[in-house]
Amino acid sequence: MRAGEELPPLEIEITRTLIVAGAIASRDYQDVHHDAELARQKGAPDIFMNILTTNGLVGRYITDHFGSAAVLRKVAIRLGAPNYPGDTMVLKGTVEEVKGDTATVRVVGANGIGRHVTGTVTVTVPEAHPGAGAVRASDPGAGATPGASGGGL
Repeated sequence: MRAGEELPPLEIEITRTLIVAGAIASRDYQDVHHDAELARQKGAPDIFMNILTTNGLVGRYITDHFGSAAVLRKVAIRLGAPNYPGDTMVLKGTVEEVKGDTATVRVVGANGIGRHVTGTVTVTVPEAHPGAGAVRASDPGAGATPGASGGGL
């Protein structure tokens, strides 16, 4: 990873299912994210994506590029044009700065009506070491996620 590196674009089809599922998964039950008629009554042409879904998609974009060992340290985004069903959002990124194993990536996501999201993501990408990330069954807590209680969502 180096400053100036451009990440390949990621096209995401904006479907009703994506919008509603993202709202439900993030427990955002505002009607504008699942009820088209109520969204229209409030001045929108249709339901639209919430910021938490966008935040998750930006995180996915970064980890898809840098790998499963990448750790998101900071995600700072701002929304612009809404993501409506039937459109496509294209995420693009450029590495702005690299300090050791940590990079700051400028991310822009645009759809058919303009820029949906802009911001930066700070990501740490640990150097690959032989056996890094391997879990041995004899390790206490093997396979457990730190802080996880096993209680599900």
